[in-house]
Amino acid sequence: GIEKKRRDPKAVHELFAAVEHGDLERAIAVGNESNDYVAHAMAYALQERDKSLTDALLLASSEEIKRYKRGLPILDTIITLAPLLGLLGTITGMIGSFSILGGELGAPAAITGGIAEALIATGYGLLIAITALLPFNYLNSRLDEARHDIEAAATKLELLMRSPAPASGPQDEKRERDPIPVYDVVPIGV
Repeated sequence: GIEKKRRDPKAVHELFAAVEHGDLERAIAVGNESNDYVAHAMAYALQERDKSLTDALLLASSEEIKRYKRGLPILDTIITLAPLLGLLGTITGMIGSFSILGGELGAPAAITGGIAEALIATGYGLLIAITALLPFNYLNSRLDEARHDIEAAATKLELLMRSPAPASGPQDEKRERDPIPVYDVVPIGV
């Protein structure tokens, strides 16, 4: 939720526009000033492009994705552990009920009380797991979306960096004045 609100597609667009025009320093500045995780990752990759743009993109994307994964292991543990603790409560409740059952048969309330305690433990365990599963799935879908956004931007950045940047100003005039190569033409029959 918070990361989605902090998205700034305009900054990403501005970063790519600066890269297209060959102004990498401007692109890096735009990415560093933005709160957008895609712009941040692209700016980091551009800063480290001398080593390897691909490696820098992978490192930057893994750092941004790591932020998305912060609470997921805790939720995953809760989802796994809560039903198990509920089952443990069920087992201890049933053991208590059977020990009463083995001792005196004249206490049906004590026996049913132990079974009720066992079922309550299971119910709470399942309730906690189900409650934690909803944000877990939501956050996983946001993680997948963030991973896709960064991968798409990384691909676009790699393509932009491979294509030659358009020249501006006097270089354009020079490019237009470059002579077209002339090949020696030998007339036939001379």
